[in-house]
Amino acid sequence: MSPSVDQLAILWYPPAYDIRVEEVPVPRVEHPDDAIVKVKLAGLCGSDLHLYRGTEGITEPCICGHEFVGEIVELGSGFHPLEARDRPSLYSTLKVGDKVISPFTVSCGECHFCRIGFTCRCTESRLFGTPNTPGGQAQYVRVPKAGGTLYKLDEALATYTAQELEAQRGIPTLADSSLLLLCDILPTGVFAAFQALDHPKTLPMMTFQPYPHGSALVTLKGVHAPSLQRPQDTVFLIAVVGLGPVGVCACVAMLDILWAKGLDFKLVAIDPIEARRNKIARIYSKMSREQERGCLEVAGIEDAKCVVSEWSNGIGCNAVLEVVGNNSALSLAYELVRPSGCITSVGAHSDSTVPFTGRELYDKNVSLDFGRCPVRAMFPMALDLLVRRQDIFGDVGGEVSLVDKVVGFSEAATMYQEFDKGKCGKVLFDPWK
Repeated sequence: MSPSVDQLAILWYPPAYDIRVEEVPVPRVEHPDDAIVKVKLAGLCGSDLHLYRGTEGITEPCICGHEFVGEIVELGSGFHPLEARDRPSLYSTLKVGDKVISPFTVSCGECHFCRIGFTCRCTESRLFGTPNTPGGQAQYVRVPKAGGTLYKLDEALATYTAQELEAQRGIPTLADSSLLLLCDILPTGVFAAFQALDHPKTLPMMTFQPYPHGSALVTLKGVHAPSLQRPQDTVFLIAVVGLGPVGVCACVAMLDILWAKGLDFKLVAIDPIEARRNKIARIYSKMSREQERGCLEVAGIEDAKCVVSEWSNGIGCNAVLEVVGNNSALSLAYELVRPSGCITSVGAHSDSTVPFTGRELYDKNVSLDFGRCPVRAMFPMALDLLVRRQDIFGDVGGEVSLVDKVVGFSEAATMYQEFDKGKCGKVLFDPWK
């Protein structure tokens, strides 16, 4: 690697709302497991707004961004085809020139949490776009524990292609802009839907059997489930609170799974911003053309309460996906969920306390599921959805496109302002534009 000594990067300065494009040193390998990536595209994510607004408690400037795709330009000495036994395979196969996708957090691939799939809680976990792990809104970025963190694009696509060829399906071309979505927002949307649909509280809707008989753990012979269910008892009622980019991904993932399973459902997609509601309505119109089951309705906050009450005869939703990351959204989720329902929260929250008590959760038998998406674990499911829905994820600036625009660093401050005010959707940065 022999780039210039300095590079352009987008930096945030404390206390808040201060975005600058500056020249900073090009990162170098600091550890044998490091990789240096030349960034092709970087994303502006809703989670970046917590830093932008000064709510993260960070007191020193840092390079922004935790979504990036690019090309390997330098590797540490830990990458060697003959000396990486019992380590993640990339330490043997990754080469300079390989195209890679980076999840938004570092994961070693070797600790207990990585081995069982909860890569988001790796013992080496660090979030890109913080002072100790400079982010990807730059021309170059250093990736720690790169063999356990990165996805090598050709390997990921080769695995998927083999599966599709076996199923005798064609492989569409993937837009570079869509690959960026695999860093965070698409896996997180898939994760939110998966967490809700794979939850014990939603088994009656998924299996058409009353709780707990839908569980594989119930194996008592001669014990039969009660047969007094009515058709409306197994209609799946879901709310998605927040229709930013992650909310869109969650809606698309939820619809995709529900249709694949042949389930009856009603989904209300909620956001106070009209442009976001209109976007998801257009996406649903496109996705539902050949579907006979289910319905989706978009609504503002107050209208959503009326919709859910009418659909459920006042008892609420089986599952609520909270993808905003603030207490107003959590309060709404609690209000909309029915007794013995579940709330799945994937929004990045601040250090404020949750807006309800343990007694309130107990008295309603509500399951509250919090946390960061394990991107590496969800990557195969997200890639599958990305490939099949290039009509939504592959275009830029269209009526149903998730990505609104690709801009250069010179527009960074303006894009942060507009995104913060809900005036634009997903924005990607081209560091070389």
